[in-house]
Amino acid sequence: MKALISLFISILLVLFGISNLGLAKTTDQRPNFLLVVAADLGWTDIGSFGSEIKTPNLDELADAGVKFTDFHVSVSCSPTRSMLMTGTDNHIAGLGTMSELLTDDLRKKPGYEGHLNDRVVTLAEVLRDGGYHTYMSGKWHLGEEPEHFPVARGFETSFSMLYGGASYWNDMTGILAVEQEVAKYVKNDQELKSLPEDFYATRNYTDTLMDMIRDKRGDGKPFFAYLAFTTVHDPLHVPEPWLSLYKGEYDNGFEALKARRTEGAKRSGVFPANSKAAKLHPLAKAWASFTDQEKVFQSRAMEVYAGMVANMDYHIGRIVNFLKDIGEYENTVIIFFSDNGSNPTTNEEYSPGEAGQRFLSQFDNSIVSLGGPSSHYAYGPGWGSACSGPLNHFKLTPGEGGIRSPMILLGPGIKGQRQVDAFAYITDIII
Repeated sequence: MKALISLFISILLVLFGISNLGLAKTTDQRPNFLLVVAADLGWTDIGSFGSEIKTPNLDELADAGVKFTDFHVSVSCSPTRSMLMTGTDNHIAGLGTMSELLTDDLRKKPGYEGHLNDRVVTLAEVLRDGGYHTYMSGKWHLGEEPEHFPVARGFETSFSMLYGGASYWNDMTGILAVEQEVAKYVKNDQELKSLPEDFYATRNYTDTLMDMIRDKRGDGKPFFAYLAFTTVHDPLHVPEPWLSLYKGEYDNGFEALKARRTEGAKRSGVFPANSKAAKLHPLAKAWASFTDQEKVFQSRAMEVYAGMVANMDYHIGRIVNFLKDIGEYENTVIIFFSDNGSNPTTNEEYSPGEAGQRFLSQFDNSIVSLGGPSSHYAYGPGWGSACSGPLNHFKLTPGEGGIRSPMILLGPGIKGQRQVDAFAYITDIII
């Protein structure tokens, strides 16, 4: 097992051209790993990739470390996360597609079990057996039964939401009518029946991971900490002051934002200035076709989304500052990326038919409520296409906007302050 730990480190040494990771012979001086994964983040959603959204903490990490402009993932959540956890193709790991999309015929075939199967070993299992503390907080989406919980797949301590998406508040509302109307949360091997009254997912996932690190620090063992945000997967939820930060920012619509993001990507150097950018996806309605009232609503949805990105950046800053405060920042490899591109799905597509209408009828998606606990909204293909910037398509498609993610890497022995434009893939993280 100790030899297998090199799988996780080898990509840093070989593919990314890192000369020295600063590994010492004694276990207690090996580097920590902080792995931060966003959900459904568009390729141009952070400042260093051309966004108007303020993400100073991620931008600081990008400036200090290595910014990857051609890093690729799968078309959807759990296939990417299965490859991340195992270093194998998602069809080998058991997530040939998301479990929610499996048909009865597919479930009978190897590679389509809908959870991490017993033919693969996870990164957490390898690092745990090699002497690392292994912590996880956030979205799992790799199995819903006790034998598939994070604690059963190598994480010694975990707090997880097992589905692909859910309410960010303490109501535990799921995202799909019938199958996932109530979200499933687990702490280690115990399913939770309630959440704290002041729960907000992005903040609580961050707080919980910091608590895990704090509880075991000082025993001489390094840690692998996996912070798996649901941000910015719908439903669109964010507290103040982030809810109001971007008021009026998106009044010019989808086409204007896509053009703005394209220019931002060119200015930031992640997209060649002489390259041709993709047009707005044909599934997106022309902004001019909306009524004034519809434009106000659509703009508000994107304002909430932008606030969610900014809120996530704030909490990433908190955990980075925490590592500095406890003296572990200089000995921690930090990796950030998204599990796929921006999400084009609408509410009705999640929950169609009579059951879907019943499920959606319980929410208040008026303009004054959007982003708050009573709402439950997905922003659709217009903003999804815009958030891809110069790239085509979005999540659930093999277009660049669906499978290309902003990626940041930094840590001890890693030559920083540079940009890498070479192709890289999710399985490269631990191959």
